[in-house]
Amino acid sequence: MLVKRLGLVDYEPALEAMRVFTAGRGDDTPDQIWLLEHPPVYTLGQAGLAEHLLPAGREAGIPLVQIDRGGQITYHGPGQLVAYLLLDLRRRGLKVRELVFLMEQALIDCLADYGLHAERKPGAPGVYIDGAKIAALGLRVRNGCSYHGLALNVDADLAPFTWINPCGYEGLKTIRLRDFGIADDVAAVGERLLGHLLRLLPPVSVTGAGVAHAAAAD
Repeated sequence: MLVKRLGLVDYEPALEAMRVFTAGRGDDTPDQIWLLEHPPVYTLGQAGLAEHLLPAGREAGIPLVQIDRGGQITYHGPGQLVAYLLLDLRRRGLKVRELVFLMEQALIDCLADYGLHAERKPGAPGVYIDGAKIAALGLRVRNGCSYHGLALNVDADLAPFTWINPCGYEGLKTIRLRDFGIADDVAAVGERLLGHLLRLLPPVSVTGAGVAHAAAAD
């Protein structure tokens, strides 16, 4: 596993880099995890509905990028930890739903380290505390290899979330670690989350279950 700590990266170049890496993978290409932040941007999943960007969001001047992950609209910005998982699922014997469950569990365990009880919500991928969303997930799988990943609100400006229907849910409250008095910055939280991801990911195997083209919602 190669871990890249990329800092603040514009969204569209990062997306193109993920696509290029995934398209060029071979059977022996090591998996990668990228830890980064993005400047303010809205992203809309492949089946996303433009009406989930509310008038205030359209007037805010934040770019909107149509992308190829599953799910609806979400916001990325400074103070939000983004982890992209570029994995060969076949080599690890993982199916898409199993990877989504694993990502959620890593987030739940990371938040538990800070004394926070987080949980899943049936039918709404992501991680929640008392019904408010603190982390979102979105994946794309091509030829058995995943890209995109997860986003955890650490110290992000939450106002842009109020200008959309986050992940397609009207009125969904979005929260961040800072709201609970957590002082760790994005880099520190990223290292803690990385440890849980690496602990939970199955080891690479010579043989693995085939995975078809797929997308998972956020």
